Amino acid sequence: MKTIFFMPLLTICFACCTGHTEQLSVICEQPVLPVLTMKDTNPVLKTILVRNSSIDYSLKEITLSLEGTTDLSDIESVGLYQADENGMLDNDKPIGRGLPPAGKLVFKNDFPVNTDSLIYWVSIKLKEDIDLSHWVNASCKEIVTSLGKVDLSLVPVSPGLRVGVAVRQHNQDGVHTSRIPGLATSKKGTLLAIYDARWEMARDLQGDIDIALNRSEDGGRTWQPVQIVLDRKEWGGLPEKFNGVSDACILVDEKSGDIYIAGLWMYGVLDEETGKWLPGMTKDSTYWIHQWRAKGSQPGFDVKETSQFLISKSTDDGLTWSEPVNITKQTKKREWWLYAPAPGHGITLSDGTLLFPTQGRDEAGMSFSNITYSKDGGETWIASNPAYKNTTECMAVQLSDGSIMLNMRDNRNRGNTEVNGRSIATTADLGETWTEHPTSRKALIEPTCMASIHKHLFNREDKEQSILLFVNPESYSMRNHITLKVSFDDGNSWPVEKRILLDEYSGRGYSCITSIDENRIGILYESSQADIIFQQVLLDELVK
Repeated sequence: MKTIFFMPLLTICFACCTGHTEQLSVICEQPVLPVLTMKDTNPVLKTILVRNSSIDYSLKEITLSLEGTTDLSDIESVGLYQADENGMLDNDKPIGRGLPPAGKLVFKNDFPVNTDSLIYWVSIKLKEDIDLSHWVNASCKEIVTSLGKVDLSLVPVSPGLRVGVAVRQHNQDGVHTSRIPGLATSKKGTLLAIYDARWEMARDLQGDIDIALNRSEDGGRTWQPVQIVLDRKEWGGLPEKFNGVSDACILVDEKSGDIYIAGLWMYGVLDEETGKWLPGMTKDSTYWIHQWRAKGSQPGFDVKETSQFLISKSTDDGLTWSEPVNITKQTKKREWWLYAPAPGHGITLSDGTLLFPTQGRDEAGMSFSNITYSKDGGETWIASNPAYKNTTECMAVQLSDGSIMLNMRDNRNRGNTEVNGRSIATTADLGETWTEHPTSRKALIEPTCMASIHKHLFNREDKEQSILLFVNPESYSMRNHITLKVSFDDGNSWPVEKRILLDEYSGRGYSCITSIDENRIGILYESSQADIIFQQVLLDELVK
């Protein structure tokens, strides 16, 4: 028997125990995965039957319990599916028909097994509009085979899984892949989810990529149809695959209610050796280069020299968007190779200053992280000095003393298990000068991936309080174990006992956090279970 230890508010990796007859052993696992609306199948319980002899047998009857599910009416059906060659649920291999929810479910079948092991999953299909604070669960109570009944006496009740919404799935709306999420809450309480709509393939720029948006007016339970916010179409006579826009960041002006979305536009391609713009690209051209690779973006301001920093604005809660304004000449130094928004969300400072996290490549092509701000309500924008070199994607929060903390992806962390942690710097003068934080590269391990940080305000005992929230893949080398962490002391510590595991399997790993309201946190992230998903966490799970 494998014993699982866990503490309150620390979500365990899986529940796993074994049972057996003389000829069969069984392992039951419940990996921590989101269970999503808008999906037909959601893996919630994995069972492995291991044959201890060479005798073939049949699977006759499986009894499940849904004990631990908050509300059975959230569930549309429960099914059983075989696993694929990687042990994951195979949508094309159901075992019997799905059943409507009940406290006790009995699947009767005569399923022949002639292999040494059989892996199958319990899958739950949710209704489309449910309370996102709910949990679902399934536990195995009885397995009957032609060899007899399998002993499950030592298999415990599974701990249960959080629900969520599959906001973006592969090939949805004709979009091959949706990537790079950003999330913000408008002054009216509307959730605004942005992302790359990568129409033809999953690859980064250059490509046919637009910045898309979905709105939710009910706290993330349901999402309105996709809108396209930044799309350069066939600008300058080039096909859309040579007019891509990517890496969006969203910013809500907490004073006026205006909303800004920034994105990076790439026109055509540059030669990776010379840095010169290549003429004559057509829809059949296959040359590709990334703005961060080789000489894919270069010194200067022109569209044929360097990728462009665009901003679009909404004054009606994200329903409509302006034609984009190009702020490349305002913000980029001529000698820099690249200047770009950092994906996620920006912030409004206490004095009304608007701030985007940003990134770029300096005069030597080295990456850096910094901020870009506006003190006149978005009319003009100013780029700060770099906070750190050899860093890229970043996000900012304003600390209790008014200073700004920048949390940065550090290229030195990739696969490094000896010195690994997000680079952290602070500034009290809008990035004119920066100070490395004591926790820099000593906390918040990463596999070198985008991460999100957010300041959440709430009231307790008639006093306003704040916490910092952080989400990333908590791993040295793999984009898995998407974990929410909380700090009660402006990022000086992140208590282990308060960490919440959201998704332990591998995905692309990008995320963004917002405050749905005072009592609920919203997280949009690239999941193992869909391109981009939304989940909520109640404040009471973090603050008692």
